Amino acid sequence: MDEPKPTLRLNKYLSEAGACSRREADRLIEAGRVRIDGVVASLGAQVPPGARVELDGRAIDAPRPDAHVYLAYHKPAGIICTTDPRAPDNIVSAVAHPRRVFPVGRLDVASEGLIFLTSDGDVVNKILRAGNAHEKTYDVTVDRAVDAVFLRRMAEGVPILDTVTLPCRITRTGARRFTLVLTQGLNRQIRRMCDALGYGVVRLVRTRIMHVTLGELPRGRWRELTVAERTELHRLVATSSKTAFAGETSGGGDADDD
Repeated sequence: MDEPKPTLRLNKYLSEAGACSRREADRLIEAGRVRIDGVVASLGAQVPPGARVELDGRAIDAPRPDAHVYLAYHKPAGIICTTDPRAPDNIVSAVAHPRRVFPVGRLDVASEGLIFLTSDGDVVNKILRAGNAHEKTYDVTVDRAVDAVFLRRMAEGVPILDTVTLPCRITRTGARRFTLVLTQGLNRQIRRMCDALGYGVVRLVRTRIMHVTLGELPRGRWRELTVAERTELHRLVATSSKTAFAGETSGGGDADDD
C-alpha cells in the first residue's frame, strides 16, 4: 500500500519546482501573486498533494527533486546577473536554458568568470549563506605593479563598507596580476579592497567556486555539472544553513564577492 504523499510548505514547493528561491517565494506570496486551487495563498501555506499552484496565473508543476538543473556558466563582461527579463543583457536570457534557472549570487557587470545557475532554491540559499565559508578563487589584474605591502594588506584584511574584510589567501602571478581566494561575499569586495589601497581593477575573472573550476569553458558558454560535481556540491552544503544573508539571489544590489 502506497504511503500518502506529504504536504509541502508553499515556499519550498515553489523553490523545488524551480520557480524561484525561497526568499523570492515569500515575497511573491506576500504580494498576493500565488494561488493554491484558485485561492490567494498566505505565508506559511501548505500545498496538499494534487493541488494546483499558480504564480501570476501560470501553473507551477509539482517539484521533482531528481530533476533539478545545475549549470556552470562562463559569464562574459557586460552580462547582468539578474533574472528580470526587462533588464538588457540579463544572465537568464544569455544562458537561454529551456528550464527556469536563476544565478547563485552574482558577478559585477564588468567582471567575468564562473557562476552557477540552478533550479534548486535550497542550494542557492545554502551556498550564499555567509557563514558557510565556501571558497571562491579570482584572477585579478590591476593598473600598476603589486608589491609585498599590497599583498600583505590584502591578505590581512582591508577596511571597506564600515568593516574589515576577513583574512584571505593571495598569490602574485605577474607584475600587475594576482589570484585571491575569498570565503566572504561583500558587495564589489575585491574592487573596493583594491581601491582602498590605491589600485584600480583592470580585469577580474572568477575561476573557481568551491570544488568546481572554470577550466577551458569558453566565454559565454555553459555546461551541466557532472554527476561527481553535483554529488560533492550536495555534500559540501549538507550541513549549511538554508537562510541567505541580506541580498537578492537574482542580482541587482545583492551582496556577493567581486
